[in-house]
Amino acid sequence: MRVRRAAAVVLTTGAVLASGALTAAPAQAVTTPSINAKGGFLMNSANGQTLFSKSADTKRLTASTTKVMTAKVVLSQSNLNLDTKVTIKKEVSNYIVAKGASSANLIVGDKVTVRQLLYGMMLKSGCDAAMTLADKFGTGTTVNARVKSFIGKMNTMAKSLGMTNTHFDSFDGISNGSNYSTPRDLTKLARSAMGSSTFKTVVKTKSYTAKTITKTGSTRTMAAWNNTNTLLGWNGTLGVKTGSGTEAKYCLVFAATLNGESVIGTVLTASSEANRTADVKKLITYGYARIS
Repeated sequence: MRVRRAAAVVLTTGAVLASGALTAAPAQAVTTPSINAKGGFLMNSANGQTLFSKSADTKRLTASTTKVMTAKVVLSQSNLNLDTKVTIKKEVSNYIVAKGASSANLIVGDKVTVRQLLYGMMLKSGCDAAMTLADKFGTGTTVNARVKSFIGKMNTMAKSLGMTNTHFDSFDGISNGSNYSTPRDLTKLARSAMGSSTFKTVVKTKSYTAKTITKTGSTRTMAAWNNTNTLLGWNGTLGVKTGSGTEAKYCLVFAATLNGESVIGTVLTASSEANRTADVKKLITYGYARIS
């Protein structure tokens, strides 16, 4: 009887081992972080899986993170030539002065390439570069008409990407009363935009020096445009766009890749730049832990 029982135990144990029930230790729980920002969203950029969500569908001001959509629309133009030269207009300078807007310090009359404008907009957060691109790629007989047309393209693109809680009324995030998005929607946008090698190259660049052509045909070497995203390079961070404003507070759309794991996300309405940075670091670290 004892021999039969022992044999039964061995057989049972062998069956359990064969099934793998005893071979895997329980996964270590990953603590969900708490963030200062009023809204946040994080996804696995490889498969779109949600990793973190806080008021992810609440509409908020987006400040200069709006410029991600401006770049997306430009880079989606058919037969786009990034080396096309565009002349900086007086209307652009007037806009910057009137709005007290952030500027890449572009000079009226200079010829600047589309590629350079993308760097000026995404690194230095130049509203002058953004307006020049909107004027270039909009349609109409006046600057105002072309800019309005371009903003229409931004909203059409938002719908096509499934950004159901988003509306743009500006090309740079300086709201005219109806410029808003959500952490989830901006993350969808960023994931799509990062599919462009040009966009990805631009937003991960820490500093860029443009050489423009002056009215007289000489070359002007601009002061370096340093990326406003100080997280670049930290733990694999490779973008995407900062934003800040009196009402919008501090925002960041971000992407990071490390050891084959990629995360992408957004924080909106953090109370300070330091808190925004801390929030994003928490989310990137958490995202990697969730994926691994």
